[in-house]
Amino acid sequence: MDYQTFKPSQELSTFVKCYWTLESPQEDGPTRQRIVPDGCMELIFHHGDLYRQYLNESESIIQPRCFVFGQLSRPLEIQPTGATGIFAVRFHPHGFIPFATLPLKEMTDTAVPLNVIFGQSGTDISEQILKAPSTTQRIEIVETFLMDMLNDTTTINRVISSTVETVISANGQLTIAELSRKVDVNRRQLERKFASTVGLSPKQLAKTIRLQAALKILLNKKYTSLTDLAYEGEFYDQAHFIKDFKEFTGLTPKEFYGDNLRMTSLFSGSE
Repeated sequence: MDYQTFKPSQELSTFVKCYWTLESPQEDGPTRQRIVPDGCMELIFHHGDLYRQYLNESESIIQPRCFVFGQLSRPLEIQPTGATGIFAVRFHPHGFIPFATLPLKEMTDTAVPLNVIFGQSGTDISEQILKAPSTTQRIEIVETFLMDMLNDTTTINRVISSTVETVISANGQLTIAELSRKVDVNRRQLERKFASTVGLSPKQLAKTIRLQAALKILLNKKYTSLTDLAYEGEFYDQAHFIKDFKEFTGLTPKEFYGDNLRMTSLFSGSE
């Protein structure tokens, strides 16, 4: 499995966190994979075989070839149907709003085809990306596409941008009341702005970022017990940590440890 990330141009760095690619031959085996919420929306192009997405234990769908995946509020389970070939754009938590044509809340936990979001332009960019022979050319094509859509950079709300940065720098270890005081915005107003520009509430984003910080500790094995890990992540106690962990991964920390860590190390919002 070959996973790589690439930095965006300076002009798009406010919105795009990174571009990433994943290549894996079919002989690696079509294993079921669990993706944990990281607070970022993604634009996905499958130039390899498609992926199956599990809706629950008994139902599944085949994902579109090219789509935007909205914010995750729960773990996502997917499975390759053959050889993997993916080119993707990972946006900052507040980075997709200038390009959105649908309310972000309607996209939560959903793979929305590009033609639904962008119309004919979505069909055109899909064809161009899928025909491109290299990652370098795919990045050039998608950056041209995004820059053409970016008519007004003030679409990014500066208060929300500052609040998101505050949440990330604090590893999600702030209450909504503390956030409201720090950015000097009424709590209800802050929650409304978050819903429209991030697709998550401030509390959901903070919980997501805090869990991601705990996962990084888990990945790096910089802990001696779950109690220490909960303490390091500034959860109330071990029970609180396990509750939040299971909400976002679908598993307890002990159940999660193993193959899931491998996938999380790839899809944990890292650059």
